[in-house]
Amino acid sequence: QVQMVESGGGFVQAGESLTLSCTTSGLDFDNYAMTWYRRRPGKEREAVSCISWNGQEGQYLDSVQGRFTVSRDNANNVHFLQMNALKAEDTASYYCAAASTCAGNVQGVDAWVEYWGQQTQVAVSS
Repeated sequence: QVQMVESGGGFVQAGESLTLSCTTSGLDFDNYAMTWYRRRPGKEREAVSCISWNGQEGQYLDSVQGRFTVSRDNANNVHFLQMNALKAEDTASYYCAAASTCAGNVQGVDAWVEYWGQQTQVAVSS
């Protein structure tokens, strides 16, 4: 049984940083691209980042490019999202997903997601 558990969310002031973690079990982790999604209040779900199975390729939503960095630890089956210079508009529920591919574009990864995690809340005060 695949389990993916997110952690690291919290409440911060604008400009501060948070690092989200997605710890997986039961997943053939290094055979999957890993994606972070978020759902902002009143908005549709959107893919924020995607990292290839070997960590060599990372893709980002335009609005987080340069502020967020995705990484992974294949030895420990963990996926991270370092979020710097947080803005109020980054407030959302964040969750990770395992996809067969990043599909070359973070906005196209939806069709390739096979497993979804739970969520962790991020709230940024302006």
